[in-house]
Amino acid sequence: MSKPAIFNPDCQRCPRLSAFLDAVRDEYTDYYAKPVPPFGAPDPCLLVVGLAPGLHGANATGRPFTGDYAGILLYKTLHDYGFSSRGVSKSVDDGLKLKGCRITNAVKCVPPQNAPTTGEINECNGYLRSEIAALKPGTVILALGTIAHQAVLKALGLKAGAHPFAHGAEHTLTGGLTLIDSYHSSRYNMNTRRLTEAMFRQVFDKVSAHVHTKNA
Repeated sequence: MSKPAIFNPDCQRCPRLSAFLDAVRDEYTDYYAKPVPPFGAPDPCLLVVGLAPGLHGANATGRPFTGDYAGILLYKTLHDYGFSSRGVSKSVDDGLKLKGCRITNAVKCVPPQNAPTTGEINECNGYLRSEIAALKPGTVILALGTIAHQAVLKALGLKAGAHPFAHGAEHTLTGGLTLIDSYHSSRYNMNTRRLTEAMFRQVFDKVSAHVHTKNA
């Protein structure tokens, strides 16, 4: 298990990712092109965990799921369920505020072909571990995709086999936390109908029920 680590916007612990970011900055001089920090409430009742920044999305804007196709459904749904002040996230200075919600990624730097290596996922896990360690009992963690799901379990020192990923599955974790799984809201999953808006809302029905029950 990796040690807890405070988010470092200048992190260069993964040589391949650091080299890729250098190349991205040279080609896209107006992009953020650094490790993307978490965004949202400092003491959330919902932590959303994605995979990694998209090259022309969060890597460009500096905010998770902002500019990414995957963020279209996510921010719309967060707004519909009362977790966001707006249903569209455009830029870091658009005034959008998350309410009781925080968004982060399993890997903070954009990887080539949107595919981090196992070593890079493990190297970055210390940051996620720190984020999860700071959560209060009763917090819901929403994992978007298998890699995010496995990263959450690793951060807590739990075995993946004891908590298999499945869309809509709910897992009771240590520290009074609940993990809920969803397919990632990626363009591929949406276009192939592996994930539909109705399916995503069903997951958020579960999230909302847990959050409201714990905070009643």
